Amino acid sequence: MPAVPSLAHTVHEQLSEAVTRALPAFAGTDPLLRPSDRADFQANGVLALAKRLGENPREVAERVVRAMDGATVLENVGVSGPGFLNLRVRDAAIVENLTARCEDDRLGVPRNPDAGTTVIDYAQPNVAKEMHVGHLRSAVIGDAMVRILEFTGEEVVRRHHIGDWGTQFGMLIQYLIEHPHELDRSADSGSVEASGAEAMSNLNRLYKASRTLFDSDPGFKTRARARVVDLQAGDELTTGLWQRIVDESKLYFSSVFEKLDVEIRDPDVVGESGYNHMLDETCRLLEESGVAEVSEGALCVFFDDVRGPDGNRVPLIVRKSDGGYGYAASDLSAIRDRVFHLHATTLLYVVDARQALHFKMVFETARRAGWLHGNLKAVQLAFGTVLGADGKPFKTREGETIRLIDLLDEAIERAAAVVREKARDLGPEEIRERAAQVGIGAVKYADLSTSAIRDYKFDLDQMVSLNGDTSVYLQYAYARTRSILRKAGEVRPTGRPDVALEPAERALGLHLDGFGAVLEDAAREYAPHKPAAYLYRLAALFTSFYDQCHVLSEDNTRAVTENRLLLCDLTGRTLRRGMELLGLHAPERL
Repeated sequence: MPAVPSLAHTVHEQLSEAVTRALPAFAGTDPLLRPSDRADFQANGVLALAKRLGENPREVAERVVRAMDGATVLENVGVSGPGFLNLRVRDAAIVENLTARCEDDRLGVPRNPDAGTTVIDYAQPNVAKEMHVGHLRSAVIGDAMVRILEFTGEEVVRRHHIGDWGTQFGMLIQYLIEHPHELDRSADSGSVEASGAEAMSNLNRLYKASRTLFDSDPGFKTRARARVVDLQAGDELTTGLWQRIVDESKLYFSSVFEKLDVEIRDPDVVGESGYNHMLDETCRLLEESGVAEVSEGALCVFFDDVRGPDGNRVPLIVRKSDGGYGYAASDLSAIRDRVFHLHATTLLYVVDARQALHFKMVFETARRAGWLHGNLKAVQLAFGTVLGADGKPFKTREGETIRLIDLLDEAIERAAAVVREKARDLGPEEIRERAAQVGIGAVKYADLSTSAIRDYKFDLDQMVSLNGDTSVYLQYAYARTRSILRKAGEVRPTGRPDVALEPAERALGLHLDGFGAVLEDAAREYAPHKPAAYLYRLAALFTSFYDQCHVLSEDNTRAVTENRLLLCDLTGRTLRRGMELLGLHAPERL
């Protein structure tokens, strides 16, 4: 089924045609249409046109109104103030639009005809290290953007640039050679969560023991450094043990991401090591092209607008003076791979805002080298910091970074209390399932409802509240729509254009019409907070509609009930689809 044109789009087209008829010299001029609290829409573009004509704005506006005779979706058009146009859509046009959306699995949302291929880099934990609260935002924001981009028509390639290379592996591998059973797991680790927990416990023990020995035993330190050389040279024993450490870490990552309800597929995990074979060539190409130069033994790229406190230029170091490679070499090699092998038209990096300077320099280097060419773009979707109640970076009382798995478990526990209170008819297994959906959803929505670049305070009590801008509020509104439809029995949702709409019905219907536009904005601007805000407003408008327009009242005519059930059905389906795109569950009962 083709996409359903939004009422805003149709009104804009009909108004533009009227401007062309009334003022032929300004054919194609944007009438500047927007939603309004004075009417359904208001347009103020006529004011600028009247000024250019040197005529009275109200008189020019009246000419445009007269030219709108026959506008099919409008009930009336009026002139207010100095020449604003106030436009009200016919009730029947709203119902017809909602009916068409109900008949489409995509709710009338169009696919972007100009979509390309986006490679999105997100959820990038470090091997042999525990995931903490700092890993939350990249995973949650990145997962939502993958879903939104795919739904709106983009081809998406996921990449998880995990930290799986570096000198620390010499220490870990050497200790493992000398203590070969350190990573042994029990015969039956049970679930993915249990296996992941055991894997991380073993890795933590390995890291602490090897670090202690490295710091206290000069002989072990020498052997560990030699092991780094063996790793870089591809020694079979060394690389085999390195792979074992990576695999154990992936098992742990999987358990955390599974609890967070973020899908991570193994082929999409391409860490720093995945570009090792490209590093020499990347450096050679940069040096031969003159983009990079050797400075004090290191291969560097300089920028006139990046300077230190002393006024000297601060370089991007691609290869260090000792011959080792910096993060820039890996990131630049990844760009080459993603552009020339994966054929990306957009590179999207969901990375902490504190790395903005690094990525600015990397992107500019790639442009100078000709790897980011033409319309190909690279974008950092930068995010802020998760804060505690004190407004400082979120840590334990002891000042330690909070483990992500502990944070998620606590969210589920808090949510379980809410579910038990609201849904007394659920059994223990259903309560556990709902608690996970509500708790994890609460954590993710709190992140997504804030503009990514902003810091936000982590407050679990507020996150699982039924009141305010929370995922629980959305989930409860959705569950209410499902409850109404179950109670309706044989009466089915049906659009009745002959039924006059109450103000609350009109407000809800017009907001439902805007779902596609919000998703288009979110995909174009990489702004998942926009659909989050849209869904909150939708839930609030549905609550007002529910309070003011009794859906199943015996006083209703059948046509009124069917029309209101249509609003309930489309509201529920839009809430569910929107929550899915944000990575949230929509329980049928709550």
